[in-house]
Amino acid sequence: MMTLLPVDMMRILPEIILSVFAVLVMLLEPFVRGASKKLLGWLALLGVLAAAGSTVRIWLYPWPGMGTAFGGSVSADEFSFFFINLFLLVAGLVILGSMDYLERNHADHGEFYALTLMGTVGMCFMAASTDLIMIFLGLEISSIATYILAGYRRDDRLSNEAALKYFLLGSFATAFFLYGIAFVYGLTGTTNLLGASTRMGAPGQWTAFAQAGLILMFVGLAFKLSTAPFQIWAPDVYQGAPAPVTAFMSVGPKAAAFSVLIRIFLGSFTSANALSMKILWISAALTMCVGNLGALWQSNVKRLLAYSAIAHAGYVLVGVAAGGSKGISGVMYYLTAYALMNVGAFLLIAYLAGPDEQRVEIKDYHGLATERPAVAACLTVFFLSLAGFPTTAGFLGKFYLFRAAIHSHLVGLTILALLNSAVSVYYYFKIIVAMYMNEDKTECASVTLPWPVRAALGVSVVGIFYLGLAPNDFMGLTLIASTSLFK
Repeated sequence: MMTLLPVDMMRILPEIILSVFAVLVMLLEPFVRGASKKLLGWLALLGVLAAAGSTVRIWLYPWPGMGTAFGGSVSADEFSFFFINLFLLVAGLVILGSMDYLERNHADHGEFYALTLMGTVGMCFMAASTDLIMIFLGLEISSIATYILAGYRRDDRLSNEAALKYFLLGSFATAFFLYGIAFVYGLTGTTNLLGASTRMGAPGQWTAFAQAGLILMFVGLAFKLSTAPFQIWAPDVYQGAPAPVTAFMSVGPKAAAFSVLIRIFLGSFTSANALSMKILWISAALTMCVGNLGALWQSNVKRLLAYSAIAHAGYVLVGVAAGGSKGISGVMYYLTAYALMNVGAFLLIAYLAGPDEQRVEIKDYHGLATERPAVAACLTVFFLSLAGFPTTAGFLGKFYLFRAAIHSHLVGLTILALLNSAVSVYYYFKIIVAMYMNEDKTECASVTLPWPVRAALGVSVVGIFYLGLAPNDFMGLTLIASTSLFK
């Protein structure tokens, strides 16, 4: 099939489409007034759908097909396309669930949608890049967009504080990643992952400087992953940022950082396996414990879910530490399940919180099941899946991660993960008990959910049960995507 675009451009077509629609949203902003601002949201959603369609086009047709682009700095393969579609799913759900939220809070401006699209572009490049400089550029594009989104409510003190903390600590962490790249380049003479991997192919070549470079890059990524001890920013930023933005940043940048971590640690620098295993084991153990223990004492729902997000990053690190195609496919499955349940939970919280998010304490959910049984049931599904209850995607996600860890002889880490998962049930059930076991009336019952929000929640709930009850087809896709990393 003929096309006017060069093959290199075709292989980054999703990123091009998202960028074009982001620019279109900004250009049309001055010409759209009042209630018509929602049209910008629908235009952004159209861009997400078009980008998703382009990945199918590249996948199915023999030309241009899969392959590298721009001198081997970007790879169009099953691994990158899986993550790109995951980012598009998150962006689509967030845009769909944000339009009425922005209108209610008098913040309905086109830059929200443009920044969401550009943040997604950065994440896509992070997943697709096979060159450290390109990964760094993708990281910066994603980071700058999310820094601004965190402070989107400019008149809110907490939102401003969240943006400032996120920016300062994020810039500091990015410097670590850049220093790590400099170490690798100084030792190998290239920033291309394949070239660097060839030059560092033997375990004996991992000198102290090479190990320092790997550790520095991990520290830079660990900030995005909110893994211990680099998680200190997460509770304050998650609490202060607008809830739809929190939904976006709690899943998208984290999944992008995991895709980079997998490419570097498991796809390229496998010769440093002994060092990588120590780093991942220690980080996973610390992260799970810090996240779950921190969540036990929270009364603010957004802060509770922030610590929950830290704990879930620890669970995913267990799968990364397990390695191999089974470990990577388990990570992919779990990140998809986590996206559905976490985005759904934050979008629902965004509307239950009311104008300016004034109702975000657990006590504000007292009696919600009596007043709004369907809403309470939806929120319960998200929390049960996060806790890992059977028939939900969260349960099978943990099963695949822990099974891969057992097969890799990480018995101690698996036992620690199981104990932490049991602890998490307590704080998730604090909210469920507040909704079902308390007869106080709540102001949350007066909130009406617009139909776009209901559609986003419906996709999340259906996806959770689909992945939890019929996972085989999806696991097949993750296995194909994971094995492409080793070709």
